[in-house]
Amino acid sequence: MKLRPIQETAADFLYERDRALMLAPVGSGKTAITLTALRPLLLGGIARRALVLAPLRVAAHVWPEEVQKWAPQLRLAAAVGTPAQRKAALDSDAHVIVTNYDNIQWLVTQPCDFDVIIFDELTRLKDPSGKRFKALEKWIKDIPIRWGLTGSFTSNGLEDVFGQCKIVDQSLLGRSKGAFLQQHFYCMSRDFNDWEPRPGALEAVTQRIKPATFLLEGASTDRALHIVPMACEMDLTDYETMKKDFVLELPDATAIAQSAGVVTQKLQQMASGFLYTPEPRWLSHHKFDLLDEILSENQGANTIVFYNYIEEREELLRRYPHARGPEALNDWNAGRVRLLALHPKSAGHGLNLQSGGHHIIFLSLPWSLELYEQAIGRLHRSGQQHDVWVYVLQTKGTIDERILTALKEKKSLSKIAVEALK
Repeated sequence: MKLRPIQETAADFLYERDRALMLAPVGSGKTAITLTALRPLLLGGIARRALVLAPLRVAAHVWPEEVQKWAPQLRLAAAVGTPAQRKAALDSDAHVIVTNYDNIQWLVTQPCDFDVIIFDELTRLKDPSGKRFKALEKWIKDIPIRWGLTGSFTSNGLEDVFGQCKIVDQSLLGRSKGAFLQQHFYCMSRDFNDWEPRPGALEAVTQRIKPATFLLEGASTDRALHIVPMACEMDLTDYETMKKDFVLELPDATAIAQSAGVVTQKLQQMASGFLYTPEPRWLSHHKFDLLDEILSENQGANTIVFYNYIEEREELLRRYPHARGPEALNDWNAGRVRLLALHPKSAGHGLNLQSGGHHIIFLSLPWSLELYEQAIGRLHRSGQQHDVWVYVLQTKGTIDERILTALKEKKSLSKIAVEALK
């Protein structure tokens, strides 16, 4: 296995720094790069033992598989599963221990004998006020080498950058988030903890972290990505009632939204044609009619359909008995699945699905840019042999359009941050 020249440069960047950030797009080989940098540290006696924190699926499958390809000389143990299984891995003589973020509270009760820590998908530690963050920060205080890896550094706003930088190196943006906010943001509402960046804030922040940051430029695949909004319509009478009154009276049920946050969820459900009351009730099948058309026009091409709600999944399975779920990922990669129904969270970090097809359909969008990009990145990544087509189903005049706009705005912020770090 051999890295591309830009990946070699990224590995050198990590190797030469005790504290570093690597911003790399989905599918660009972050794990391979990191193992290439880590291998000489451990085998050369510069470091004795490394800890990797990662999402569960990545910890359990991706790191153990990748270490065999890129650093077979290293012994790796995955501290996942039961407490006894995690303890056995931690007590082993492995060079590298990998565990998932959900185990942090358990981890900090164990002795810390690591001198390297790697945060895979660093955005999981964006909140410095959380108990998990504080416990981990104290536990790793004597670990000298810290590397943070992410492809979505500013996905949900510049404010999230502080926590990610603090856990890697407090000298980047300081120790106090309050001071960081006062310096780079306007306070719009203390009651709602609402802050807006000052003019020039993004440029100032990126300049401060630039010396410790490697930006892996370039797309993760040379195949084109086509994102195609597909408009459809429904009767908006009930939708407008819910939007205005936060209540909708149906013939046999009443749907009530207690807050603006809840009503946005209700409106997104209605835009998809159903409503939880709390039992699911279908109001319109306009999106599934459009889905039928797209699948027919694509002449049976293998397709991933992303849904947000269980009822969307259930309707998919009712309409398409041949549809499969996350249990069929191996069959998908072998080209044996025509329709794969996934939630963005079940197809997140570390999954390589580019061998199974090149079509994606979003029945409804996630609010999180990270989930949106990670979902697309399952197919649009290195090794993809075709252009990737992404169809986003949009009900005219509904919150669907607002969500897509919000994702575009956050995407713009990510793009500006990337430009500033060049």
